[in-house]
Amino acid sequence: MCGIVGVISKAPVNQLIYDALLLLQHRGQDAAGIVTAMGTKVFMHKARGVVRDVFRTRNMRALPGSVGLGQVRYPTAGNAYNEEEAQPFYVNAPFGLVLVHNGNLTNAHALKHELFEVDRRHINTESDSEVLLNVLAHELEIAARDLPLTPEQVFKAVSAVHRRIKGSYAVVCLIAGYGLLAFRDPFGIRPLCFGEADVPEGKEVMVASESVALEGTGHKFVRDVAPGEAVFVDLEGRVHARQCAENPTLHPCVFEFVYLARPDSVIDGMSVYQARLNMGETLAQRVISTMPPSEIDVVIPIPESSRPAAMQLAQKLGKPYREGFVKNRYVGRTFIMPGQSVRKKSVRQKLNAIAQEFKGRNVLLVDDSIVRGTTSKEIVQMAREAGARKVYMASAAPPVRYPNVYGIDMPTKSELIAHDRSVEEIRAFIGADALIYQDVAAMKRAVGTLNKSIDGFEASCFDGHYITGDVSAEDFVAMAAQRASQGDEEDGQRSRLALQSASEP
Repeated sequence: MCGIVGVISKAPVNQLIYDALLLLQHRGQDAAGIVTAMGTKVFMHKARGVVRDVFRTRNMRALPGSVGLGQVRYPTAGNAYNEEEAQPFYVNAPFGLVLVHNGNLTNAHALKHELFEVDRRHINTESDSEVLLNVLAHELEIAARDLPLTPEQVFKAVSAVHRRIKGSYAVVCLIAGYGLLAFRDPFGIRPLCFGEADVPEGKEVMVASESVALEGTGHKFVRDVAPGEAVFVDLEGRVHARQCAENPTLHPCVFEFVYLARPDSVIDGMSVYQARLNMGETLAQRVISTMPPSEIDVVIPIPESSRPAAMQLAQKLGKPYREGFVKNRYVGRTFIMPGQSVRKKSVRQKLNAIAQEFKGRNVLLVDDSIVRGTTSKEIVQMAREAGARKVYMASAAPPVRYPNVYGIDMPTKSELIAHDRSVEEIRAFIGADALIYQDVAAMKRAVGTLNKSIDGFEASCFDGHYITGDVSAEDFVAMAAQRASQGDEEDGQRSRLALQSASEP
């Protein structure tokens, strides 16, 4: 999960990209980068840290030009602590390409070998995004050889990229001197949309991970990039689009609606906020079927993502909704922090209980999901220490039982509290008096009802079905071994994902 943005304008874009990245900061806090172009020359600055820390005035002044792109990084492939793996990535041929990528390639290891042995291209990091860039560069070189670069040649190259790579990918690529290319994987797993604005200098086009980045920078949302589709924006702001995949289907990641995306975004025609309200409604039905609502005195959300679900649940149960936890907004999201020890340490720095909302009450805590369980255990204990008589826990998402390989850091079964454990065993681990989970089918229904034209959801962490069809049991064994070999070092340094089937070199 990363946040990406690209802009073509007639005015300087450095500040605009900076502002868009701030709106996408929730999608990644590990590193940030911006590239701009003036003519055929590109200018880049990237570093570890959040946007406000990475870009100072001197850095912004060194990013001239009216075309550019940027990324906020949440690492799931490669090394989270290697600054060289911060995006964007650049190659100088053909033309000069700069790329940002949100997602994860599941065949990156095989591609890396293929690029070296067949395409004669060198990969210098462990990042799958660098692999993707070099595959695109190779195919673009073939498609445009001895020909002027036209949208037709660009789309031909993207079609070849789709045939070679597997996994999840939303991509924005700057082609120096020509324009901006954006495309999405054939299943539409990771989100991507574009919008336009009329500025004094002329038409401005922005591509971004979420609609909130468009709206927050004054752009009118046009539409989502379709699964498998490529959108090429030339330097005059003309938008060219074509379907480049053979059998595209729309299966967006359901975890975007559970947790990842901002509630004020709309993804593939579905309001994230409304999706979370709907999940709260179906969760209320699960609560009623599990325990008498009369045993609940108050419903309290665990900030921030669970608030809409908790509000709707409380309304359906006819119980008061209260804010029982105050969040320190200057601590990062614990789910995306590297290293279990860092996550444990940060929970109480992140949340503080308001004792008067707990004392002597039976409280129902509502969270968006329970992944590793350690945070939930800490929060239940905090509620008890604040004086709660009984503490019940409800999850707006079903049990997370399976690793995710499409860009979310859930890579090994051993780290998932729900893998091979019953609900009762999980309840005992987190120390709650009762634990209620959302149902998988109900979750899909709750979100899917907002857009009847979708073909389904990528929900592998809940149902174990990997939509790309290339993920095997051997991959998870190799992944667990690789993660263990990295170890949980002092800062939690370890590689996030390295898929390699037994048949691969």
